[in-house]
Amino acid sequence: MSIDVINVVADIGGTNLRIGVVGADDSVNDIELFQCNEFESLKAVLEIYFSKNAIDSTRVNACLAIACPVEQDLINMTNLPWQFSQSELKADLNLNRLYLINDYTAIAWAVPKLSNAQKVKIGGGEAVPQKPIAICGPGTGLGVANVIWANDQWISIGGEGGHVDFAAVDNTEVEILRFLQHKYSRVSYEQVLSGLGIEQIYQALCSIKGIGSQAYHAKDITAKAIDSSCDVCVETLNQFCKILGSFAGNLALTTLAAGGVYIAGGIVPRFIECLKHSEFRARFVAKNRFTAINSAIPTYVITEAQPGLLGASAYLIQQNSNEALCR
Repeated sequence: MSIDVINVVADIGGTNLRIGVVGADDSVNDIELFQCNEFESLKAVLEIYFSKNAIDSTRVNACLAIACPVEQDLINMTNLPWQFSQSELKADLNLNRLYLINDYTAIAWAVPKLSNAQKVKIGGGEAVPQKPIAICGPGTGLGVANVIWANDQWISIGGEGGHVDFAAVDNTEVEILRFLQHKYSRVSYEQVLSGLGIEQIYQALCSIKGIGSQAYHAKDITAKAIDSSCDVCVETLNQFCKILGSFAGNLALTTLAAGGVYIAGGIVPRFIECLKHSEFRARFVAKNRFTAINSAIPTYVITEAQPGLLGASAYLIQQNSNEALCR
């Protein structure tokens, strides 16, 4: 006898955790937000959600999109001190089924489903249907994923592209790189394209200028840049946008992402107008002999509030369908 399944999805970042239930129309309902640092484990959060919503865990098929590699049974979150076994989590919660996918794999699943109302186009270019799509997103870390069309369906390809070596393009970035090399044995793009990255660009620019830095958080720097109350903060945000453009342009070349490059994450949607008027797009297309290729590729900022949950839902629905076909 088959059980009446409850489909639960979660989007687990280094800072926030969102959980919801997939409805009959494939929408995600009963969404709740948790602050990760307030809990000692993922299991504790899920237990609270199940209890609060009177969910029988034995009926749950869960897809958890999480900000770290998921290929092994033992999960170690990249930007959060949570460690757990996938098989033990499933057994401890007594779940019917459990799937873990990378958080940017989830966003990649969501991207082909986004409407024009859920994204903002930055610059020129036109998307070519069924061509590869690349996604990156500065947040607590720097997520990267790709989507390709094969066998009459979209296939999401995860990865850890945010941890590739940071490549300085102009003299200021060379100085930023040198500043960070005093802190790290290896400097990745995540160290400049993330919340911490904004803070470190600011600190580096203050050091380069020979002035004292303030104990600003990323949100403070962004706010002061937007209202032009701090010249170094303005320069910081401009430099961030330029570096993001170069990185996104590299992603476009890696897969020839003629379907577009999408910017996700919690940071960039806060200053879309600044991004539009920055050198982001100029850096994106500035690829020497390949400038014409990148000029034709569109760039978007995802404004949908819950792309991770939408993608986890799409993945879970597909898995449930595959299971039904195998019966």
